[in-house]
Amino acid sequence: MPDSSPIWDLTDLYADIEDKAIVNDLTWCRSAAEELSGKWTGRLDEADAKTLAGVIASYEDILERLGKAGSHAQLLFAANTTDADIARHSQSIREAGAEIGSLLLFVELEIAAMSQDHMDGLLQVAELSGWQPWLRRVRAMAPYQLSADMERMLAERAPTGRGAWVRLFDETAASMRLPFRGADVTEAEILNSLSSTDGDERREAGASLSMVLKDHEKLLSLVTNTLVKDKEVEDRWRGFARPVASRNLDNDVDDAVVDALVSAVDSRNADLAHRYYALKAGWMGCETLDWWDRNAPLPDDDDRLFSWDEAQQLVLDAFAGFDPQMADLATPFFERGWIDAAPRAGKSSGAFSHPVTPSTHPYILMNFSGKSRDVMTLAHEMGHGIHQRLAANQGYLMSDTPLTLAETASVFAEMLAFRRLVDGTEDPAVRRRLLAGKVEDMLNTVVRQIAFHNFETRIHDARRQGELTSDEISDIWMETQRAALGPAIRTGDDYRPIWGYIPHFVHTPFYVYAYAFGDCLVNALWQNYQASVKQGEGDQFVEKYRHLLKAGGTERYDVALARFGLDPRDPAFWSMGLDMISGMIDELEGLA
Repeated sequence: MPDSSPIWDLTDLYADIEDKAIVNDLTWCRSAAEELSGKWTGRLDEADAKTLAGVIASYEDILERLGKAGSHAQLLFAANTTDADIARHSQSIREAGAEIGSLLLFVELEIAAMSQDHMDGLLQVAELSGWQPWLRRVRAMAPYQLSADMERMLAERAPTGRGAWVRLFDETAASMRLPFRGADVTEAEILNSLSSTDGDERREAGASLSMVLKDHEKLLSLVTNTLVKDKEVEDRWRGFARPVASRNLDNDVDDAVVDALVSAVDSRNADLAHRYYALKAGWMGCETLDWWDRNAPLPDDDDRLFSWDEAQQLVLDAFAGFDPQMADLATPFFERGWIDAAPRAGKSSGAFSHPVTPSTHPYILMNFSGKSRDVMTLAHEMGHGIHQRLAANQGYLMSDTPLTLAETASVFAEMLAFRRLVDGTEDPAVRRRLLAGKVEDMLNTVVRQIAFHNFETRIHDARRQGELTSDEISDIWMETQRAALGPAIRTGDDYRPIWGYIPHFVHTPFYVYAYAFGDCLVNALWQNYQASVKQGEGDQFVEKYRHLLKAGGTERYDVALARFGLDPRDPAFWSMGLDMISGMIDELEGLA
């Protein structure tokens, strides 16, 4: 493993968990929240437009400072989940944040309850009209709001309710040690071995992951059952008709659009995943692949490892070739300690870019082992980071981008890095390896994530009839995964517990379709970009793309994409994205 991958420096936020500035910030937030609540609770509909704008600005200031303390605690915990002091500190910050946040619930509740005529009149005043995108999203929640007392109770108990179960899952996953070749290794190391060039290593890694997840199956099933039931109760009280509906509302996307995406992907499984994995099995000299070989390198893979410096340069060069400003925005991440990439025990196994607050800067966490997929992950998370930096000028309340567009910048950045790799070689064998790797990444992002979505949907629907056994959960897992992966991937009983390691089911229910949404969207956007370049209008595309990122949460996905002549409400839109994957498989068949 490359030994130069960095560990982040969080001192831009606070010195450490003992920093007195944390207590000072929380004290200020609590005092400001009590003052705002005492003055305006139950009276917001009496405020004129200018006054209401001032209340919203004060609300934003409190949330931003509270967000800084919360982000610092989250980042520390993600990098050190087995440290008892950090875990205790993180929980304390969550509880303080929930308590302070409950004092501020009245702001959004009372804004959502205002009549449309009253709001229309207020929005005629310039001081308030700038908040219109945020107000629209707040008011969309109005039909699903509970009483103020119930909303406050839910907010205050979140850290010891749902939040506690999420914490249990995180700490359990991070503390798992998987026996592997005479040592006990982390989940991240096992997942890395699943893409080794050594077939025996992949098989042993798969067996270890299956065995340990099976050993924890009772606990993981309890966590899943509890969280799914918790969501069902809240959804029922709020009036959401379907388990996915609350996520769609939060994502600012219509149910019909998500349904169209899911239907489009499901209808193309045979053309995409089934066809590709049959092709790959042939390359591997067999008719079917074991599940642990799904992401195996091709037989002629040179097993090249990238150093951290090489990965950094490739990503920066790829960004600069598209837009020099993009590379400029990425550079501080490398130079100022905004990335934690070194794998180690106790560190979360995934990857993310945390926006923190607009007044500070994002931080990226990943586990870099030097593989080409790690380079793509770096580009992916850096795309998020650039997006978060560009949108920061929208402020705390409007910089956050719904998931429907949040994955756009990350997947687009990944495509830039991929094209940089591919265009840098003329060797057909290398090109085939790179192209196959990209197809696999797309299948993981589109087909597999929609299969995850189908698994979640089935689990949430079934849980309404009663608690599910581990076997019942695993049965649903096997049915949905086999439908997506096809007959060329062999999944036996040792694949049944694998659902247990996927954190999105626990952290953010129904998050996963956003990956497929973003990938198909970017495929359509990429084709638009290529057409613009051919027409000599590449600079105009870059300008429109930059505007999309700067807009943050101020534009719906349909408005943002209309600028490119794209309409996700049109079923043909999803076909365009899926056709691009199919075309790449066509090319691979030709190279084979």
